[in-house]
Amino acid sequence: MADTQYDVLMDLLNTPSPSSMEMAIQKKWINHVKNYADEIRTDHVGNAIAVLNPEAPFKVLLAGHCDEIGLIIQRIDDRGFLYFEKMGGINPKAAVGMRVTVLGYQETFTGVIGVNAQHHGGIKGDFDVDDLYIDCGFQSKEEALKKVQVGDLCVFKTEPEILQERYISARGLDNRTGSFIVAEVIRKLSEKNLSIGVYGASTVNEETNMGGAYFAAAGVEPTFAIAVDVTFATDYPNVNTKKQVEVHLEGGPVLAKGAPIHRKINQWLEKAAKEKSIPLQYELTPRTTGTDADKMRYTGKGVPVALVSLPLRYMHSPVETVSKKDIDKEIELIVTMLENLSGNEDLNPLHDE
Repeated sequence: MADTQYDVLMDLLNTPSPSSMEMAIQKKWINHVKNYADEIRTDHVGNAIAVLNPEAPFKVLLAGHCDEIGLIIQRIDDRGFLYFEKMGGINPKAAVGMRVTVLGYQETFTGVIGVNAQHHGGIKGDFDVDDLYIDCGFQSKEEALKKVQVGDLCVFKTEPEILQERYISARGLDNRTGSFIVAEVIRKLSEKNLSIGVYGASTVNEETNMGGAYFAAAGVEPTFAIAVDVTFATDYPNVNTKKQVEVHLEGGPVLAKGAPIHRKINQWLEKAAKEKSIPLQYELTPRTTGTDADKMRYTGKGVPVALVSLPLRYMHSPVETVSKKDIDKEIELIVTMLENLSGNEDLNPLHDE
């Protein structure tokens, strides 16, 4: 992939997008992909959908969510310290000592998540976000309320980093990489002669309720849908690989297998991977996937779904890490699979191809 395309990803990663506050990143996503789509659609929850070949009766929906985990201000004490709750799966141990960007109702500013000095006993035993607070330098509640109020959001304050020209490390790679991959698939497919309609959605709210995916699929009514997300890599120290399927960075895209996943869609993905010599990895989703696929599946009369994921280290931490090579291979896999579809495919698993 050209460096200019990675500049787009870096811009997305530098844009705060906590669940329920995705407007800024969606506008950037639209501005990038509008040059390649036949039309752009939005809806009342904030999804952005880029459409190719909208007249085609056979429709495939790709969904990559753009929201990231965050913090929501719960109360402000008399000394001006901010207390918070989770917006998504925050690991409180990873939050200790971090800087945060407070997206206040009046202005954006920096705070730090305080930690008791080791000399004063440090943090002992198990703890949760209830035991943490944000110090923004305020000296009173009255001063704080001039800039922030209950319900305002925060994200960890970190900068994306490139590690050895090979990996990207940043907060919120889950799943702004998925939103980016969907946009790149649209860009590359715009140069193809498609037999199907492709609807590339940058969805909202996945980290909290997956409502964006439901709205997107209910509105599009796709023939089938693919969630484009991340999954747990296991190729770093202290991971118990006896309890998880092994997944490695630079091992290629990850296909899910389990009850929610439609076998025929996986077969088409595997055929595309073989055609392009793309290595594949697998994860198990026996009951549910924990992704947008779960909500899309239950819209309308029911939507067959698959899940294609990017291997990711350090899930839901400020230093999530992925491979540039895996991003490129995932884009190529999905583009090839969709380009190969005739629009006459039969998804009924009881019918032989």
